[in-house]
Amino acid sequence: MKVLVWHVHGSWLTALVQGPHRYLVPVVPGRTGDGLGRARTWVWPGSVVEVTPEELRDTEVDVVVLQRPRDLELLREWAGWEPGVDVPAVYVEHDTPPTPAASRHLLADRTDIPLVHVTHFNRVAWDAGRAPTRVLEHGVVDPGQRWTGEVPRLGVVSNDPVTRGRTVGTDLLPRFAHLGVDVFGMRVTGMSAALGTELGEHEDLPQDDMHDELARRRVHLHLPRWTSLGLSLVEAMTMGMPVVALAATEVPTAVPPGAGVVAADVDALVEGARRLLADPDAARAAGEVARAAALDRFGLARFLADADALLEGVAR
Repeated sequence: MKVLVWHVHGSWLTALVQGPHRYLVPVVPGRTGDGLGRARTWVWPGSVVEVTPEELRDTEVDVVVLQRPRDLELLREWAGWEPGVDVPAVYVEHDTPPTPAASRHLLADRTDIPLVHVTHFNRVAWDAGRAPTRVLEHGVVDPGQRWTGEVPRLGVVSNDPVTRGRTVGTDLLPRFAHLGVDVFGMRVTGMSAALGTELGEHEDLPQDDMHDELARRRVHLHLPRWTSLGLSLVEAMTMGMPVVALAATEVPTAVPPGAGVVAADVDALVEGARRLLADPDAARAAGEVARAAALDRFGLARFLADADALLEGVAR
């Protein structure tokens, strides 16, 4: 099949494009959000092909994967297609709703485009109205058992942590700073100055390099209050990292007992992080539990089988 999909979430799309199809990824001059094209910090197979807006109208597409309201607008503008009418489509909703009970989804009144959530929590939080809903849980390309824990510090992965603030738990980081915190991601430079505390800042490393560096840290710290289940958490677990995580949204079901510490009590998280940093053997044992759980629930084979069943069912 030919699958049209925008490059919106790099880690998620990296897993999807490992499938057996041909993936058409829009690209525009300047590689803006309307069309980022192929990834530059992830490794994608040759089956991922860039397509310009001018080329799209004359391109055969079997199914479109929508991920933002903007994608519907671009499809109409560039190709003159109404998704769900002129071309089969699914809408993958990556995010938690603005409010937990009163947010009505853009597709709530449509029955021609399946609304696909990446977590069960998101599915119950969004008001989907009459739209058919499904859950396609995350999958990751196994980065391998990389954890060494040789650096007794906490590793955090976060994009735009200063501007996203409380949503991703940035305000909580100073509580952990005395233990040593290194932050990896996009637009992390300047965090120390913004928070008035000393943090290690590692700006936008290629994914493989970031994984290597993160895995040298002894513990993965995950503090978002109100986001979907972060793939960075799943990847860290898959690498064999023990986890200290805020018990919010889908996290309590994704991190099993024995994989670290999950709590809504920040004091308990700080104490749990301190214990794991001080005990490499306990950290290693927790990381082994985390890796086994992540491979079982978020393995690539399961994800691709579920994704292919979804896309093929809609494309028929």
